[in-house]
Amino acid sequence: MAATIQNLRCIWRLPTVKARTGLGRTTIYDLMKEGRFPKSRRIAGAHAVGWDSLEIEAWIAEQLGEVARQ
Repeated sequence: MAATIQNLRCIWRLPTVKARTGLGRTTIYDLMKEGRFPKSRRIAGAHAVGWDSLEIEAWIAEQLGEVARQ
């Protein structure tokens, strides 16, 4: 089975997450605290964090579904 770019799992840093979601840093972290946005993860024990790209894509799809139902 050939993997498409959309199916590849990778770690997205904050600028990519912001660009993909259209949300700002504060909103992302506020939603994370409320349990309404995927949690970030430490990258290789470093001070850097990132998000699972598939979790972010699933969150976006969920948001689009919510908008479509309203």
